[in-house]
This record gives sequence, structure tokens and C-alpha cells, in this order.
Amino acid sequence: MAEDFYKTLGVSRDAQAAEIQKAYRELARKYHPDLHPDDKDAKKKFQEVQAAFDVLNDQAKREQYDRYGSSFESAGAGGPRATWSWGNAPGGAGGPGGPAGAEDVDFSQFFGDRFGGEAPGGFGDIFSQFRQSKGGRKRAAAGQAKRGADLATEVEIPFVTAIVGGEVQLSVRRESAETETIVVKIPAGIEDGKKIRLRGHGEPAPSRGGTAGDILITVRVGTHPFFSRRGNNLDVKVPVTLAEAALGSKIDIPTPRGTIVLRVPAGTSSGRKLRVKGRGVAPKGVDPGDLFAEILIVLPHALDDEGRELIRQFDAIANKGGPQNPRSELHW
Repeated sequence: MAEDFYKTLGVSRDAQAAEIQKAYRELARKYHPDLHPDDKDAKKKFQEVQAAFDVLNDQAKREQYDRYGSSFESAGAGGPRATWSWGNAPGGAGGPGGPAGAEDVDFSQFFGDRFGGEAPGGFGDIFSQFRQSKGGRKRAAAGQAKRGADLATEVEIPFVTAIVGGEVQLSVRRESAETETIVVKIPAGIEDGKKIRLRGHGEPAPSRGGTAGDILITVRVGTHPFFSRRGNNLDVKVPVTLAEAALGSKIDIPTPRGTIVLRVPAGTSSGRKLRVKGRGVAPKGVDPGDLFAEILIVLPHALDDEGRELIRQFDAIANKGGPQNPRSELHW
């Protein structure tokens, strides 16, 4: 059964041009291959939507389609297509100077619309354009048509999303006053100030056959209460008790790829940084950075008389070899 272009776009047969264009934009965004790189069904659906729009957005083609259905290209204005062979090519057996009665064919009427205007030469030019890629016909036409304007915007993402990746929603307002909500994929390890380009999501093409512009998104990364970033390395401040630092301990700390056990050596002072290799930022295709845990000794909020006496005794034992002055090297 032939495909119903109106049904493909989800519009009525008497839909206005604006309705058709709006339906196309929504479906194109929904099934765009860039947003579904591994979904073959989405790619096929996108191609069906594009084919339907190419016909219904062109008034002349739409009238022929309404009259003849899916066979309009062969049964529309100008009647059935001429049957040709290599002999019909200009300069061939059926071209100028060929046998009497042979029909001269202006091939631009067959290929002109498909390649953005009259073909500049014979078959070699036509087919070389078509072989440029799987989408050669559309790309060649778009190459000579005007392109829609690019849009620029910013989006702020949480610190954690910048490290491990994820998705954010972005509202884009176009010149037509239409507001669109787009889901943007954030790659793991993206840095503050980097840009993401969404192809084909900018302003629509100003003329038939053109291509839509792009959206350029500047990413702003929020801060984190405990973690900070240096390149692909991460820094984190880790509070520990006096006993954990003095006697040594094993403590749990979070990382971008799950909780790990950190070993705190006995006699660790505040400010010491313990390195955990490979637990930093891990952008795709790059060796991960490291995690640096800075130890912070946290004393009890309140001490009773017994607690204070125990600390005095501990200090006396620690200073048997002579009084300690941890500020001895502190100077301007």
C-alpha cells in the first residue's frame, strides 16, 4: 500500500503550509538521527518524514500528489516520463545529428529540481553529484540553497553531570516566537566554557530546498560543595576524626564511579593529600585523571573535663622528646 504523506506528518489533507511545517519540525526533531545514532527505526522514520515534507511543502508537487497519489511523479504534469537509454544523451545516437525522428530530451527537467537547478553538464555531472553520498540529491540541492541562521545559547549543568555525563533540557526560542524544548546529551568530562553543536536545530531554511541552521550551546558548569576540578584531576576535602588520623583508619569516600575505601595512614595531619590513581575525570577516549583526598581533622564540638584532661595527657606523651612547634617553618 502506498504511503500516505499526510498521515506520515499527522496532518489533515486541507492543512495549511504553516501546519505542515510545524508538524515536520516536531517530527524531524523527534526522529533526528543525531539524537538516535543507534536506532535504525528512527533513521527510517526520519527519512519518511523528510520525503513527505518534500512533497507537501511544495505547492506544485502537493497538487499533483493530491490528484494522482504516490504515482504523481510519473503521471503528473507532462504525462508519463520519457523512456530513454544512453543513446538519448546529447551528442549520442538520439541527440542532435542523430537519426531522424529521435526525440531530443532536456534532462534538466528531470534532474533540475533534484539537484538545485539545471545540471551543468551531461550524465557525468548529474551522476557524480548523486554519488556524493547516500543523501546526494538532497545535499546537492541544499548546497545551492540558503541555510537557516544559527542560534547561540548557554546552559548551566550540575558539577556531577559535567564529570559523569548525562542529559539536560534546553528551551530555545526562535524568531517565529515558537519555543522548543530540546534534550541535550552532555558528554562525560566536558569542561566549563566548551560548546556543543546541535546540527539542524537552528532557524529553518529561508527558502525551499535549504537546510536548517545549528544551535551552538555554551556549557557552564556549576560548583560542588566538596569536589573541585583541575584538568582531569579531582580534589576532595575529607573530614576525619582525631583518632582516625592519629591511629590510622580505612574510610569510605565517594568518587564519580562509585564509593571506594581510602586508607588513612597513622599520624596523618590535616592538609595532607592522599592520591587515588585513576579515580578522577574520565572523558571518552582519554586516560582518567586522579583523585586527591585532602585530610581535614575535625575535633569534637564540645569537650568535658575528662576529655580535656585526656588531651593534656596525650600532648605530654607526644612531647616527651621536647615540645613540638608545628609553626616553626611559618614565615614571610
